[in-house]
Amino acid sequence: MHKLFKGISKLYGIAESPGKVLRGAAMREVLTMDHAWIWVENGKIKSLGDQSDLRQLDGVHFDEVIDMQQQEVMPGFVDSHTHIVFASPRNEEFVMRIEGAGYEEIAAAGGGILNSARKLQLCSEDELYFDAAERLKWMICHGTTTVEIKSGYGLTLESELKMLRVIKRLKQDFPIKVRATFLGAHAFPTEFKGNPDAYVSAVIDQMMPAVCAENLANHVDVFCDKGFFSPEQTTAILEAAAKLGLRAKIHANELGITGGVQVAVDQEAWSADHLEYLGDNEFQLFAQVAGTETETIPVGLPGCSYFLGIPYANLRRLITEGCAVALATDFNPGSSPVCSLQMIWSLACTQMKLLPQEAFHAITCNAARTLRLENEVGSLAPGMDANFLAFGLKDSISTIPYFFGKNHAQQVYVNGNKVAENGNYLA
Repeated sequence: MHKLFKGISKLYGIAESPGKVLRGAAMREVLTMDHAWIWVENGKIKSLGDQSDLRQLDGVHFDEVIDMQQQEVMPGFVDSHTHIVFASPRNEEFVMRIEGAGYEEIAAAGGGILNSARKLQLCSEDELYFDAAERLKWMICHGTTTVEIKSGYGLTLESELKMLRVIKRLKQDFPIKVRATFLGAHAFPTEFKGNPDAYVSAVIDQMMPAVCAENLANHVDVFCDKGFFSPEQTTAILEAAAKLGLRAKIHANELGITGGVQVAVDQEAWSADHLEYLGDNEFQLFAQVAGTETETIPVGLPGCSYFLGIPYANLRRLITEGCAVALATDFNPGSSPVCSLQMIWSLACTQMKLLPQEAFHAITCNAARTLRLENEVGSLAPGMDANFLAFGLKDSISTIPYFFGKNHAQQVYVNGNKVAENGNYLA
């Protein structure tokens, strides 16, 4: 199947070949092309060019020619950190927080992750699937064409497997790329509060082998932070995961400087996410591995900082240190109920002081790197998946984060097929 997308006023996020990742000052530069076209063959980008290159298409038979009517086009967004499989919102905690309760205080009162776990354990797989599918449609309509989804609200073998089976169904039923992460080490269940190491053993000896037996996860994650899993416990889980072929991603330093970054770098985690608290040592560690095959990508989650009123990750300094930073929604019911990477883009600019160009790369090619998918998604180049977004804007790179709170994506294409238009899911 050959398709030609013509009449594009401007292309953003072009790469000369697959595998684009940008670090440090290079994140300021967005490669563009005016008056462009994209040739898609069987869901992949075959070629792209501007009007002066149109002659090379003479004699090519296209099954479909789509006039983009002078819209601007950029790669589909990559959301590398989400928790969209959950039983219900935590509205009651929202009110508690407005009245002054903090994250740890809410958790100590039986709220937080344990609240979500209690609710999820009572839900059927079908109920979870239906709600998660609706949330995924919201995300796609806002431009997400690749997504990572975590378990972690089960905290029992049966419920963690139930969540991962839901993610597997989403992967089968939706056209976008879905990556699954096992996050059994999200919190300690109440019955293990007096013996947390016993739960770590359950994660290692019972949960992870069962997850792998059903081939339900691509990665493993651990909430390595104050009041949750220690660096030593995190290391034990990640070392066991590596033996099973599960690659590491870590929740780190959301609540303090607690050693999560050190574990992430030592264990060659693909990303360390949150990072609201960083010291000089953490900045140096990220910089030391930047650009290496085993680099750990720092991921900021500004939706969480906005919703909880906590510090924002200092991605500005990480970029200065030469790192390839990424951004994600952290879409979840307790600390970041936001589905839109367009909103995250705006928060990164206004609150984290990233330039629009830097934040753009943080939700496209660099976010793809956190999943090691940069050869497939996150930029526009021959051989890449034909995932792209169309906007009826001028200077989309700065206009999208400027007019925050609006869904600017007029069309969303996955593998060259239109899956959403004007906020409506079509596929």
